[in-house]
Parts: sequence; C-alpha cells; structure tokens
Amino acid sequence: MSASGFVPQPLRGPSEDQSVVMSIVRFFTNLAMIFYYILEACVLMFVPSKFRIKSIKDEVVLVTGAGSGIGRLMAIKFAGLGAKVVCWDISKDTMEETANDIKNRGGIAYSYVCNVADRQVVYALSDKVRQEVGKVSIIVNNAGIVTGKRLLDIPDDSIEKTFNINVLAHYWVVKAFLPDMQSSNHGHIVSIASLAGQVGVNRLTDYCGSKYGAVGFAEALALELYQEGYTGIKTTIVCPYFINTGMFHGATGGAFSFLDPDYVASSVVKGVLLNKDIVIIPGHVAPLIALRHVLPYKSNLRLADMVGINRTMLTYKGKNCHV
Repeated sequence: MSASGFVPQPLRGPSEDQSVVMSIVRFFTNLAMIFYYILEACVLMFVPSKFRIKSIKDEVVLVTGAGSGIGRLMAIKFAGLGAKVVCWDISKDTMEETANDIKNRGGIAYSYVCNVADRQVVYALSDKVRQEVGKVSIIVNNAGIVTGKRLLDIPDDSIEKTFNINVLAHYWVVKAFLPDMQSSNHGHIVSIASLAGQVGVNRLTDYCGSKYGAVGFAEALALELYQEGYTGIKTTIVCPYFINTGMFHGATGGAFSFLDPDYVASSVVKGVLLNKDIVIIPGHVAPLIALRHVLPYKSNLRLADMVGINRTMLTYKGKNCHV
C-alpha cells in the first residue's frame, strides 16, 4: 500500500473474451494469407522462369557425393553459373576428376576427401573449407547409398551405414555450415532425397526409411528457420525417381522410365535458382503422391502394383555407390 492508500493491482493478461477474439483474428489472417500465397503461386506459373531466377555467381556451393552421378553433374552446372564449388566425396580419384573437369571448363573448384557419415570429420573439414575457400552459402546434401535387400537379409551394420550416409550426414553438414548462413541471413540448403522418401518400396526398407528421414529433417528445418526469422535461408527438397547412374542397376522402372542423370541435375539446379521448396522428378508423379494420402490402404496396395513399385527391386543387381 502506498502513502495515499492506493493498493496496486497485479497485472493481468487479456480476458478470456479477448483471447477468443485474438484467436479468431489470427485464424482469418492466416486463412487470408494462405489464399494469397495460392494466388501468388498461380500467377508466378505464367511468369517465365528467366525473370524469376536468382544469381549464384561467386556463391560457395558445397556438393557431397560430388565424385560421380548427379553429384558430379550438379557440381559442374553450379560452377558453370559462376559459383565456387567445393567437392566432397569419400573417393579421392573420382572427386578430383570432377574438380579437374570444372577447372578445365574455366570454373573454380576445390576438392576434399570426406566421409560424411563421420561427424567429427565433417566438423573439422568445415573449418578447413571456411579458411581456404570462404563461407559456404549453398549446401547440396547428395551423398547416398542403397543395399536393395529384404529387411531380414540386410546386415545390421549395413542398415546403420545407410542411415549414417543418407540422413544423419545431412544433420552434420548443416550443423557445420548453418551458423555462417544465419549470421548473414543468406543461404540455401538442398536435400537430395527420393520418391522413396514419399512412398514405401518393396525391398528398400532401409533406403526408404533413410529418405523419409531426410525429407522430414528438411521440412522441420525449413519451419525452424521460418519461425526464427531466417527468411533469407532457403531450403529445397529433391525427390527424384530412380536415376540411371548405376546405383539401381538391374532394377526395373515399372510404369516409369529411369531418369537421365543430366536431366535430374538440371532440374535440381533450376529448382535452386527458383527457390523451389520441393522438386519432384518427374513432375507428373506429384498427383500420385498426393493421391496416396487420401486413398484407403488397400487401394494404395493396388496402386503400387499398377505402377510396379512392388516388383521394381526384385531384379536389382546394383552396387553400393554414391548417387
């Protein structure tokens, strides 16, 4: 009590009625923004992509699994757009071939042997890259492996290896370079997942599990960055069908043909330049992905039979190689 006899009242939050009003306002505001962004997306569909692409000149792009397959092709394409490319791969010879190819084309490339499954190696090498090249502003988590066996035929250590490379490595690489992106609110994180990260496939239990994990990680990371206000850091999830790189040698394509590696690499680069949040390759399978979430389970089984994903790995003879 003060000298005047006034007794101060404790501060109170908004009344229950006020809270209800605020909740209603937030609901309709968000609903309006949802429709606005739908309209915006529809309008942008008619704007030629050449007017919407961003420049990556002088950006530092890190590509894991850059020694072969789409990793090599993406590295070459990013370098062709004026980026400085950092090539990481567990194979020194193939990685250096990629770097030399870039240099012979007039680009800038650096190569480092890296086992992305070993987080201590990733963290130590990230410091070296930062000192020798500069701050990485675009990450392409691409390295991946496949075993292609029935669950009970997969050795436990092979399952662990699949998850270490296909998903846990994404955590280590992002944790190593994300602070630099946050300091400038600028960057791009690309997660090369798979359509097997959207749909289960017979005899790919470990691969599908790891790719679902990669998709979930990337989606949650995007929300985390958005919630913390890092709107300048973009994320792109890439979900391609089987790619004709030898990784799925012997498997059958089912209703869809295996994808040309150069086409996939070009699609990824274009997705980055357009800041796409997800790139499904080929694009015409996207409706099927959406459809499976509303169909009854038995209908999904028949759909899987129809497109052939229950049989595609029965003839698999591939090798344990990087994407």
